Amino acid sequence: MIRRLFPHPYLSALLVVIWMLLVNRFTWGSLVFAVILGTVIPLLTEPYWPDRARLRHPGKIVFYVLLVLHDIIKANVQVALIVLFKPNRKLQPAWITIPLDLHTPEAITVLAGTITLTPGTVSADLSQNGHALLVHCLHAPEPEAVIDEIKTRYEARLKEIFE
Repeated sequence: MIRRLFPHPYLSALLVVIWMLLVNRFTWGSLVFAVILGTVIPLLTEPYWPDRARLRHPGKIVFYVLLVLHDIIKANVQVALIVLFKPNRKLQPAWITIPLDLHTPEAITVLAGTITLTPGTVSADLSQNGHALLVHCLHAPEPEAVIDEIKTRYEARLKEIFE
């Protein structure tokens, strides 16, 4: 019964949280409406999700989010220092191809989003076979180090969560 009412429980919870953040104040009416949205939207979109994403270790998502938030703050400082103090001629921007060990579309999407959220890097393209991600780096004097960092810091954790 519960599985039928909440076919995507994580999506339902996320919708409730997002709605409450958008409202920006707590009222019981807003909470009831958020729960209604969190129930109805997944029910209506259920037919369009034939292959539901499976999370092997959903508890590790919290640690992953904290890691990404830490890295975003750290990268903001690094990019600010680059913009303020590094002359353009000393910048070493690079296009880097990152080979992927991830296979699920959801995990690859989270990795690409994480890379784009981190200042100084942007996910630009996914290979047609889904085995490589093209990333642009604002300053990458050692492209191999960037690849190693992305694979060990993000991809390995996402593999634990999704695969």
